[in-house]
This record gives sequence, C-alpha cells and structure tokens, in this order.
Amino acid sequence: MSVLLSIIYLIATVTFIVGLKKLGHPDTAKSGNLIAAGGMIAAILGTIFIHDLQVPTIIYVLIGIAILLGSIMGWLIAIKVEMTKMPELVSLFNGFGGASAALIGIVEFGNSDIKTTSTTIIATILSAIVIGAITFSGSLIAWGKLNGSVKSVIKIPQYNIVNNLVIIGIITVATYVVVGNIDTPILLYALLAGGLVYGILFVLPIGGADMPVVISLLNSLTGIAAAITGVLYDNMVMLVGGILVGSAGIILTVAMCKAMNRTLFSVIFGSFTANVGPAGTNKALGSIKSTTASDSAIMMNYATNVVIVPGYGLAVAQAQHVIHELEELLTNKGVIVKYAIHPVAGRMPGHMNVLLAESNVEYSRLVEMEDINPQFNNTDVVLVVGANDVVNPAAHNDPSSPIYGMPILDVENAKHVIVNKRSMKAGYAGIENELFYNSKTSMLFGDAKKVLTDLVAELKNM
Repeated sequence: MSVLLSIIYLIATVTFIVGLKKLGHPDTAKSGNLIAAGGMIAAILGTIFIHDLQVPTIIYVLIGIAILLGSIMGWLIAIKVEMTKMPELVSLFNGFGGASAALIGIVEFGNSDIKTTSTTIIATILSAIVIGAITFSGSLIAWGKLNGSVKSVIKIPQYNIVNNLVIIGIITVATYVVVGNIDTPILLYALLAGGLVYGILFVLPIGGADMPVVISLLNSLTGIAAAITGVLYDNMVMLVGGILVGSAGIILTVAMCKAMNRTLFSVIFGSFTANVGPAGTNKALGSIKSTTASDSAIMMNYATNVVIVPGYGLAVAQAQHVIHELEELLTNKGVIVKYAIHPVAGRMPGHMNVLLAESNVEYSRLVEMEDINPQFNNTDVVLVVGANDVVNPAAHNDPSSPIYGMPILDVENAKHVIVNKRSMKAGYAGIENELFYNSKTSMLFGDAKKVLTDLVAELKNM
C-alpha cells in the first residue's frame, strides 16, 4: 500500500469519527453526515486508483457503472422517502450491507486455497458469510414488518428450540470446515442458507414494540460484518468504519433495552403479545370520553404549560410541521410548551427527534423521559399525538401485562390528558392502553394532521 493511500485512509478514518460525533446533535448532524460521506468518497477513489494491483480496464468501467447506478438510486430514494418510511429505509439499506459482506466472504472463500490459508482467515471468511446472511434476511423481515407486508408477530412452534438447533448447526458446520480444511462448495452454501434461515427465524416472532431494538442490533451486526471484510482485505477504513458502526449499534441496543426494562435475551427470545378487547369498551377499565378540537383548544389556551408527546401516528400523518405551528402559537400566547421524547417512540431509535428536527422544532424543547417525568405532576395539559405503548400505565399497574416494568412517560400524572388517535385500535405492541380510560383523559379522534390543523384554527380565533 502506498504512503498516499495510507494518508487517505487515515483522513477518511478521522472523518468517520468526527462525523459520528457530530451526529449526536441535530444542529451538527447534517455537517457530520457530509463530512463522513466526504471521507468515504475519498477512501473509495483512493482504493480504486491508488493500489498495487494490475487490473484490466474493463474492471474500472464496471466499477464506475456500479458506483454511478448506486449513487443515482441512493439519491432518488433519499429525496423521495417520507419520514414515516425512514425506519423501513434504514432496515433495507442495512440488509444490503449484510448482503455485501456475505458476497465478499463467498468470493474470498473461492479465491483462497483452504489447504494453505490460515485457519484464522478461513474462520473470518465464514463469519462474514454467516453474519452477513443473518443481517440480510433479518433486515428484510424487519423491513416487511415496518411496512406492513409481514405480520407484526408470527409465532413459530418451539421457536427457541428451532432457533438453537439452527445456530448450533451453523457453528458445527463452520467448525468442521475450518478444522478439517474442507474445501466443499456445498458446505459453504449450506452455511449461507443457514444464516439466511436464522435471520428470518430471529426476526419473525419479535413484536412491534421491540422493533427499535431489533433495528439497532441488526445495524450493529452489519458493522461487525463490515469490520470482518476489512480484516480480509487488510483495509483499515473498512475495519475502523465497521468497528464504529458495530460498537455504536451495540451501545444503542443496550440503551434501547434499558429504556424498555428488557434484557437483550428477552427481546431475541420473546415477543410482546396481548389479547385486545373490543374497541371503545373494556369492562375492567371502564369507559372512555371523547372531546372536540374546540374544547381541547380552550383547555390548552388557558394552560400555563403544555407537554406534547409525539408518536408514530404523527409521522404517519406527516403532521410534524403542523404540530410545530401549534407549538409556536401556544408559545406566543405565553404557554410553556415542551416535547416529551421516549427513547423507543416510533419505529427506530431517535425517530421522533429526527421527525421534529425536520420541522425546525428547537432542540431545547425536546426533553428526554428521565427529565420530563418528574414535571408531569405540575403540567396542566398533555397532548399525546399518535403515541400509545410508551404512555401506557399498564407498565406500572398490571403485572400480567407484557410491558410491565417498561419505563414509560408518566402522562397520567398531569392534570389533563388529551389523546389524539384515529381509533381505539391497539398500538404496535398489540395491547390495551389503560390511559384511554383514565378519568383525566379525553380522546380526540381523527387523523393527526387534520386534528392539529383544527386545533391551530381554533387557537387563532381565541
């Protein structure tokens, strides 16, 4: 490797670290993304044009075509994707990363002489194939769950036994290939198939409430697969980039599990389930009361402070700009407005932060769960827009509930609660929400964008 290429790789590595640091705050996230992307472009160009290998011109042509097509497709997808579809896009792109690692492993296995290649390298190649395959198929299932084409929870008979047998089989075959120096394509593709099957079995039974954790974990696995391919090619940029993605994903996964009071083991080997009763009535919980936009606007207009709890329904309705208008209107009337952000609200980590940043909501107004919960006792009105499971008091009150013990936003402690939902349909976890039957709660039914628009119109007339 030339000195110049080493310098380019070093610069690219630094841009990755700087970019990752800047992604930690909305004000610097855009520049951080551009810095890291610039480093990646430099690394790609350096790898293509500054190397010791002699390759035919046609190879450069094919690489150029691939980069051009990928860039065009990525650009088109990026400008067209809606915020509500962002979690799906993350899962899909993550799956492509896993597929790339698996394909690299297959190519390297074919190029290696297993009789002379060290067992460490062969084990690394097989790890890339298996982890890449798991990430690819698992990410596609997660993508299907998020867009509704795959059922949220699919129960598999003897799930844990089947999964354990598959992973034991994968480890056994891989060990046999490495220790026995077996150069058999059939076993290689058996490992590939095993990884694909395990990825599917891994994600299928996991419930919707656990999807942020699953997405974070799959992202981490993609980073690990990228780091492994960096080892194969002795490429420091791939290695460092993979390590950064993998470690960040693990840290975020642990944080998500902590926010849900669930262990990673329980997420992987269990799922949220529930029996949901008829809409609008529950003999054990009582009845609900509905309200109108006019009454809700009056309540907020004369409040001293209002807390808004955004959820996935806000993203679905594309109502982030309207809710920002509502917030500004209330602020101009002297009302103190804050946003309560639950760590797993939405369909991916940080989903609500990204959604509100898109509508230019001041970052200082976003308050994390641990900081906002003590303030609910002194809050006049809480407006819940499209959130469900993250405000369900069953997490505190019902030991039989599958979300029991999960930290939630304690909105039931506020003086008044207004919940905007399309209907009484259960949330993504599929369980009944006790908050809807609370005597302090009023249900404001309707599409979030229309309801918020009506609230803005009412407030303007006051």
